[in-house]
Amino acid sequence: MGIDPHVPNAARMYDYFLGGKDNFQADRDLAELVLSVMPDVRVGTQQNRALIGRVVKYLCDQGITQFLDLGSGLPAQENVHEAARRYVPDARVVYVDSDPVVATHGRALLAEPDRVAMVQADARRPEEVLGDPRVRELIDFDRPVALLMMFFLHLVPDGDDPQGFVARYREALAPGSYLAISHVGSDTAPELVNKVVEFYRRANTPFCPRPGSEIAAFFGDFELIPPGLATGLGEQTGWPFIDPADRPMIAEELARMGYAGIGRKP
Repeated sequence: MGIDPHVPNAARMYDYFLGGKDNFQADRDLAELVLSVMPDVRVGTQQNRALIGRVVKYLCDQGITQFLDLGSGLPAQENVHEAARRYVPDARVVYVDSDPVVATHGRALLAEPDRVAMVQADARRPEEVLGDPRVRELIDFDRPVALLMMFFLHLVPDGDDPQGFVARYREALAPGSYLAISHVGSDTAPELVNKVVEFYRRANTPFCPRPGSEIAAFFGDFELIPPGLATGLGEQTGWPFIDPADRPMIAEELARMGYAGIGRKP
């Protein structure tokens, strides 16, 4: 897969929102168009990274030591392995992304091949990921694993059968494993979301928000951790993955766009 600097790339746009330098002019131009409609996206993206850190802490507290991060994107602050090491020094983490820029930068930055790996593979193809030698080397699927799909599935169109391939990943996990998902909703702030959908038609991948009922279906028969699937900074203050101190930093309409939840395999 080649790199076309003239076509906006979702991963590089995300990097730009975070203040990174691994992006091209086409990425910056489209990102600025998004910001012209949703100026809080930059802060929201930073809070998304913080959410990943809180999710990882929760999972470490449950005894998880293995993490498979699908659609991981470009390395940034609060990466999964960095968050996990605060609580589980010997945690093993595999990042998976199909983007060659992501894979190249990831491999350059990850200096612990015995515990952390960056795999270039298409997360929409579970057999490709689950059978990858580096994945099999670092992840023991006979023991509980945390499977992370953070800000990934809303970049996958229905034609790629996301419900089907997520189910295949669920089947491959041992009892006691966890699935963490964050996903932009289509039913919480539809006017705002539809504008983003139109912008992303110019990018390398579509933007595919879904209603909460479809997002909840990704968990299958996994037991959702209370209070279940919740909007990003909504009213559920008991949700362990949201820091109430973050709530004033993001416009309420933008906050409502995102759903997130964690499910446990019985």
